[in-house]
Amino acid sequence: MVTAILPTYARAELAFERGEGARVYTVDGEEFLDFSAGIAVNSLGHAHPHLVAALNEQAGKLWHTSNAYRIPQQERLAERLREATFADTMFFTNSGTEAIECAVKMARRYHFSKGAPERFRLITFEGAFHGRTLAAIAAGGQAKYLEGFGPATQGFDQVPFGDLDAVRKAIGPETAGILIEPIQGEGGLRVAPPQLLRDLRALCDEHGLLLIFDEIQCGVARTGHLFAHEASGVTPDIMAIAKGIGGGFPIGACLATEEAGSGMVAGTHGSTFGGNPLACAVGNAVLDVVLEDGFLERVQNIGLRLRQGLAELQDAHPGAIAEIRGDGLMLGIRCNSVENRAVLAALRDERMLAVAAGDNVVRLLPPLVIDENDVADALARLDRAFTVAESALTGDAA
Repeated sequence: MVTAILPTYARAELAFERGEGARVYTVDGEEFLDFSAGIAVNSLGHAHPHLVAALNEQAGKLWHTSNAYRIPQQERLAERLREATFADTMFFTNSGTEAIECAVKMARRYHFSKGAPERFRLITFEGAFHGRTLAAIAAGGQAKYLEGFGPATQGFDQVPFGDLDAVRKAIGPETAGILIEPIQGEGGLRVAPPQLLRDLRALCDEHGLLLIFDEIQCGVARTGHLFAHEASGVTPDIMAIAKGIGGGFPIGACLATEEAGSGMVAGTHGSTFGGNPLACAVGNAVLDVVLEDGFLERVQNIGLRLRQGLAELQDAHPGAIAEIRGDGLMLGIRCNSVENRAVLAALRDERMLAVAAGDNVVRLLPPLVIDENDVADALARLDRAFTVAESALTGDAA
């Protein structure tokens, strides 16, 4: 008999009822160290006082009106993001995949509005993950997500990650733009080198293409920059964001330059819930914190401390750990002799949460507010988990 909830997730047998900072507590009262943050969503940890206050204040006033009317909270959030980023304009959504859908439509509509409707294809990269809608899974191109859903949505050309020559060869008369994650999350914490992003910008400028960044997972201070691409000195034409901007409340956005967004006129796109007063009140509260003086520097410093500790962990487990990847507080441990799923299971026994990623990677996405004690605690638990996973291979007692 089917469960009341469609069984599309292989859920761990854990149920949480409350959290504080980087700790969550099960219904049975067990404490877990959370280095998954709801897959990079709970950017400021659990029950952050400023976010709770903003949510409660707005909840007592007005939740939703629809985009048939002006929404002051949305206008304020848009102005603040415009001031802090490359963008001139933006569209608010409920999720990252909706932000990607908007980005795809915007790129196609841009060329349509310029008299070139044949330019609708986007070049994307193998290993990418852009969401679960039909267009998003086609953009990602991964067979495991496409299987069983009929012919893939047309308009996407995958090339190997980081292969600039392959990008050049893929550009044709139907190409509208290039879509890339500055750091692949699901794809195994693979960082796009700054020079690659600069070269992609140059190709887009040369061929009249739009450069689109997917910063749904790597954005909103996770790398120690407000957005990951900033470290390269490159600016996109369009950018999709979500996850961390809501700190746990569903909200996303598609940001764009005035030129890139010029085709999106009244009636070309919409959302009933997107950017409603409640979501934008929380989004503004997140910005209050991450834009504070010293916040980004602190993320960089604590991320460096965690990475140094992971390098020491690799030295202690050379057979099990092949590589440390990522940037800031978006880090990955590529496993060698052990399976990442075995490490994650051992971590759960150590009362710590992390996330799997492609290429046999254990993904660490802690709240951006962790401190030195949280890092030391996480490293100790990781050390024990890798010891257990290695012992299981040899049959030795842990």
